[in-house]
Amino acid sequence: MINTGFIKPSLLLILISIFLMSFISTERYTLTIEINNIRNSNGKILLELNDGNEKRVKAFNQDIIGNKCIIIVSDLLPGKYSFQYIHDENNNKEIDLNWIGIPKEGYGFSNNAKATKGPPDFIETIIELNSSLTHKCQPSYLL
Repeated sequence: MINTGFIKPSLLLILISIFLMSFISTERYTLTIEINNIRNSNGKILLELNDGNEKRVKAFNQDIIGNKCIIIVSDLLPGKYSFQYIHDENNNKEIDLNWIGIPKEGYGFSNNAKATKGPPDFIETIIELNSSLTHKCQPSYLL
């Protein structure tokens, strides 16, 4: 048993609370995603944000203004994240492909990772978030 004779019980409670809060309190950050050089302002940007385990964290359906789209994701814990997005020009909520499977609409990934013969490896798209940051990218258009 702890001898609290020299520490008042209220002080002991405060010290325990401070100790426990150091484990509970974790900084939260903001990730600002700036997508530039969008072909036109038609439709929306559909973006999916995933954590380091490839699990969906949030999804966005954002307007394009002046061939640019800014998505602000706040209240994120420190860690690894990745995102992918499409320029849904006709608002059908999917990427349109031509008859041989080539995307007719723009798409992109975090770190501007390039898709060759399919999406890039997840590891190529990971962003380490240990402070608030702005991530700039631009979509690829194949047709």
